[in-house]
Amino acid sequence: MASSATAFHLATPLRSASGVQQRRRRAAAAVGVRCGLADLIGGDLILPDLGRWLEDVEKHKALAIYPPHEGGYEGRYLNRLRYQGYRFLDLTARGLGDLESTLTKIHPVCPPHLGKQPISRWYFPPEVDYRLSLMSPDDKGLVLWIIEAKVLSKAELQFLALLPTLRPKVKVIAECGNWRKFVWKPLREIAGLPAAGESSSSLQPEK
Repeated sequence: MASSATAFHLATPLRSASGVQQRRRRAAAAVGVRCGLADLIGGDLILPDLGRWLEDVEKHKALAIYPPHEGGYEGRYLNRLRYQGYRFLDLTARGLGDLESTLTKIHPVCPPHLGKQPISRWYFPPEVDYRLSLMSPDDKGLVLWIIEAKVLSKAELQFLALLPTLRPKVKVIAECGNWRKFVWKPLREIAGLPAAGESSSSLQPEK
C-alpha cells in the first residue's frame, strides 16, 4: 500500500502544473500590447487625410484601396464622396462575369434551370450606363465601388482603370486587398498601366 501510494503521489502532475502556470504568467507578463492614441479615438481623426482622398479621386479617377481587415474605415471615405454629390453603384467582383459586357453593354444572363425548366437567356442593360441615365443633372458623378477586386485578373483591372476614360462621369474604387490602415494607390499603377499624363513610349528602354 505504501509503495502504491508513493507511486500515485509521484504520478500526480500538481508540481508540473504549477510550473506550467508560472511559465505562462511570466510569458503573459513579458508580452505587452502597444496602444496608441489612434487606437483610442480613431486613426482618421489623428490623420485627417479625407481632403487628400478627394483630391486623389478627382485626379486619378480610379483608385485601388486597401482597408483594414476589421472593416469600418471605408464607410467614412464613402460618405465623404456621397457628401460631394456622387451616386454609388456597389458590385462584387465574384461572379461579375465579363466586365466590359456587364458594365457597358447589353449582356445576357442565364437563370438556373434546376434541371427541369428549359435553358433561357435574359438580356439586361449595361449596369454603368443604366445608372448614368437615372442620375439627375445635380449629381456630380457615379462611383463604381468594386468589393473583392483582388480576385480580378490584370486585364480586368486595366479595364477598370480605363473605364473613367470611356465614361467621364464615372469614378472607380476597387478593394484590391487589405492593410493595417486605410491606404490607396492609383489603379493604373496596380494594373501596370502608365500614368494618365505619361505616354507608353516613354516607358520603353532606350536602345
